[in-house]
Amino acid sequence: MWKYKGSDRPEFAIEPKDNEESVWDYPRPPVLVDDTREVRVYGKDHILLASSIRSIRVLETASPPSFYLHPSDILVEFDQAEGHTWCEWKGQASYFVYKGLKVAWRYENPSERFARIDGWYSFYPGKASCFVSGEPVKAQNGQFYGGWITNEIVGPFKGGSGTNAW
Repeated sequence: MWKYKGSDRPEFAIEPKDNEESVWDYPRPPVLVDDTREVRVYGKDHILLASSIRSIRVLETASPPSFYLHPSDILVEFDQAEGHTWCEWKGQASYFVYKGLKVAWRYENPSERFARIDGWYSFYPGKASCFVSGEPVKAQNGQFYGGWITNEIVGPFKGGSGTNAW
């Protein structure tokens, strides 16, 4: 049972300073938030994969935000990876490969609450070079997670060793 839902920040959470966000203040279930900062995503070969000034962030308790980009902001062709996963909030996710590396995912026909991100892409910052307003994004720990850690986001974050009980 998930015991943190964004209503009370746990004692171990980092206290955010001015212009910072604590992932422990994000709600559960997650919410969508529009973001107009410039987002750029590069492949490991330094080719620009996507560029946007109209992303949508998904904010969920304990996780750094995932940024979703509109399909028209994707600048390359991806191959679809085999397999799918299921999110209790959004539904079925499909995955996409660029030059042999699974770099992105999207939801097609997500739940009504997340219909705005239908067909939009999010990227793994550990497998692509992601930037928000020129700032390099750090990857969230864990093979499954795709949260984007920037300087204004404080944790600790789900995904690291010992965080499964959160």
